[in-house]
Amino acid sequence: MNELWTIIIAASPIVELRGAIPVAMGIFYFSWPKALILSLIGNLLPIIPIIWFLGKLSDYLSRKFVFFNNFFNWLFERTRKRTANSLNRWGKWALIFFVAIPLPFTGVWTASVAAFLFGIKYRQAFWFISLGAVLAGILVTILTYFGIIILS
Repeated sequence: MNELWTIIIAASPIVELRGAIPVAMGIFYFSWPKALILSLIGNLLPIIPIIWFLGKLSDYLSRKFVFFNNFFNWLFERTRKRTANSLNRWGKWALIFFVAIPLPFTGVWTASVAAFLFGIKYRQAFWFISLGAVLAGILVTILTYFGIIILS
């Protein structure tokens, strides 16, 4: 059951694998490889649905409900502001660096929205975002591993 919770935490927006790995290693006492793999599985799950369906879903909901129109306008504008400089400078390579930085709001959810907004093809976006997630996962695993050693 703890394996499922790790995947769910990693798949959730904002927290993603940055929260799942410390929970898996520090609370569930998983080994670092198990924590990393489960967190990566959960973290990569949302990428394709976000990129594929975001346009259709946002168009439909925006036409039907004012709340969603306001929400998607806010989300897309915020994402454009946060990612435009790096995407204009680095192109799709920016997705790797954006996701690899283990900070809140720099994970696969935001990168997937950015890839959609800037028209990056979903297959390319998936691989660039996935590589960034792997790098972030390795970094968070190392930090968590040494944090647990220091605290024990």
